[in-house]
Amino acid sequence: MPDLSLEKKAQCLRIYIGESDRWRGKSLDACLLETFRAQGLAGATVFRGIAGFGAHSRIRSSNIEVLSYDLPVVIEVIDTADKIAAVLNIVYPMVREGLITLEDVKIVKYSQRFLHPLPADRLVSEVMTHPVVTLSPEMPVHLAWKQMLENTLKAMPVVDSNQKVVGILTDEDLLERAGIQQRLSVAIRLDATELNQEIHALETSPLKVTDVMSHPVTTILAEESLGVATARMVKSGLKRLPVVDHDGKLVGVLSRLDILHQVANAPHSEPGTPIPSGAARTIADVMSSEIPMVNQDDDLATIIEKFTKTASNRLIVVDANGKAIGLISDSDVVSRVQPAKRRSIQEALRRIGKAPTGKENAFDLMSPGPLTAAPDLPVADAVKKMLAESRKWLVVVDGYGKPLGLVDRQILLEAITSFYVTE
Repeated sequence: MPDLSLEKKAQCLRIYIGESDRWRGKSLDACLLETFRAQGLAGATVFRGIAGFGAHSRIRSSNIEVLSYDLPVVIEVIDTADKIAAVLNIVYPMVREGLITLEDVKIVKYSQRFLHPLPADRLVSEVMTHPVVTLSPEMPVHLAWKQMLENTLKAMPVVDSNQKVVGILTDEDLLERAGIQQRLSVAIRLDATELNQEIHALETSPLKVTDVMSHPVTTILAEESLGVATARMVKSGLKRLPVVDHDGKLVGVLSRLDILHQVANAPHSEPGTPIPSGAARTIADVMSSEIPMVNQDDDLATIIEKFTKTASNRLIVVDANGKAIGLISDSDVVSRVQPAKRRSIQEALRRIGKAPTGKENAFDLMSPGPLTAAPDLPVADAVKKMLAESRKWLVVVDGYGKPLGLVDRQILLEAITSFYVTE
């Protein structure tokens, strides 16, 4: 089945026939429906008219006074242009008397309960994380960074004295505008001495949280639905949303992880209800085919170059046969090399320096045993698998263990929403 949730543009095919029209001894509308289903189209609908007339100008009506056995029937199909073109060649000769039209349409939303296990009707207040650790806008940046490190939080809401959200501070904000040397995931793997040196260096900075935080902030009301919140998060490309009350006061935070946990716990179909062929969308339909990858023998300079070129903070490591055998994160590289090289590595990853030389290769630096799955794994099962293993990446592999694509939390979030807002 085509994934209409990933197609904003499609085509609408309409076929106008009479109720008495036949094809090979059977009702034409039933034959057309069966043809559309057999060809794997997303769906079709038959509308039975209450009145109308066609080429013969004979009025057909369901009115008891002028009852006709041949009421007008309209069959409507919406799918991608290539699928419509293919099926049109099949159904064209079946419609011996009638009308066929075709027009471009824009899909605003397409969903099926089998494809979307998101409990969209739940309230944000039922799902959000609370209470929330916050920062004040006047807090010095070195104290804010210390708070983030102590709480292992990559982002923290900034609230004023009335608890109203005025911004959000991320480790990327501090990296770009406050002068810290690495993101949180790297920093927490350094020893205490190195961390204290960096915090001490920040103590001389005159910057405050308000100077470096991101603002304005996209928020969500606690009483809004999870479906609305998820759609807003996907549209904005955000990992989390501060949750506020009607006065704008912070009451919680909704993260991608909070949402995915709801998907993992949701029933996927009613007991005994068969899932239609093609209805359970798989990770092959949603995976990214751009694979940041290095060979197990690649040296440190090659690894860092791949990081900077792909703008990724993780790389798949493959062996001589192309099989996925491990993952390398930027934090792996920083924490597993000699301390003397760490500063130059950090600068190279930020593209402000040259990568150091060394004997380390990808095999030495990787974390072995990447989480993998076959391409036919349903999306909902992929969510469960990643949450159970506490993994952010899932490598899609073929029967030989060779990478075909990647799935991360953002891809999964987009897959379970399939919600577009018109421009």
